Amino acid sequence: MISPALPELPDGVTVTALRDLAVRLATAAGALVREGRPERVVVAATKSSDVDPVTVMDRASEDLLREMIAAERPDDAILGEEGDDVAGTSGLTWVLDPIDGTVNYLYGVASWAVSVAVVAGPPEPASWTVLAGCVHSVADGRTWSAGLGEGATRDDVPVRVGTPTSLGASLVGTGFGYDAARRAHQAQVLAQVLPKIRDIRRLGSAAIDLCLLADGSLDLYYERGLNPWDMAAGAVVATEAGAVVTGLRGEPATTAMTVAGPAELVAQLAEILEAADADGASSPEIG
Repeated sequence: MISPALPELPDGVTVTALRDLAVRLATAAGALVREGRPERVVVAATKSSDVDPVTVMDRASEDLLREMIAAERPDDAILGEEGDDVAGTSGLTWVLDPIDGTVNYLYGVASWAVSVAVVAGPPEPASWTVLAGCVHSVADGRTWSAGLGEGATRDDVPVRVGTPTSLGASLVGTGFGYDAARRAHQAQVLAQVLPKIRDIRRLGSAAIDLCLLADGSLDLYYERGLNPWDMAAGAVVATEAGAVVTGLRGEPATTAMTVAGPAELVAQLAEILEAADADGASSPEIG
């Protein structure tokens, strides 16, 4: 996979420095969340539905990330899951998911992470260029990072996507939304995908899924409904590890659909997903 062209950066800024900061941010927030997790986690609020929770620690983690960015890069914008957006003047935006996989965090299931990325251009996946990102898996301490044109690593060791022999031999990751109608549709799509692949994994953190794809632990990944903060850091790790990250019907990866993996297999999976109307293009009533 060829990295996109590096956009013009503010004076004195390098991709390496941004990547290093992303790692420091994600691991610092991870330490806060790990050390502050109570025996029983309490839901502070819900987001898109009654089963889409926010915890006190989601907010504390994002507050820490915002404070650290304000101290080190006060001219940058911030797009976070839990707080108000912050405008900037540098042309760079930090895209934050303070706990990706909150339901796993809530129940004590291991797959949850802090995801931090920095992008150039409009803070929207179809338009931005992700410069650097870090996904820190809090429960086990694994840390993936990537910088545009620098490759991707897990715990400082370079990673590359796997090379399964066929779609039928591919282990595929996915996730489901919180809206009941969308879940029902996603189950119908899954019924079309599952007979054509090795097996499916639903781990509950899109950021970690994309990183597992990057290091060859998953062969392909698809999901509808990813928000910008869900995909930003994981996507740059995946692409720098050699994956294609795209949408359906010639569109880029967006909330409508994200498909990732080796190019040839992505094309085959995308064909199945399009036939199953996985992005809801002909069924707007399912959201």
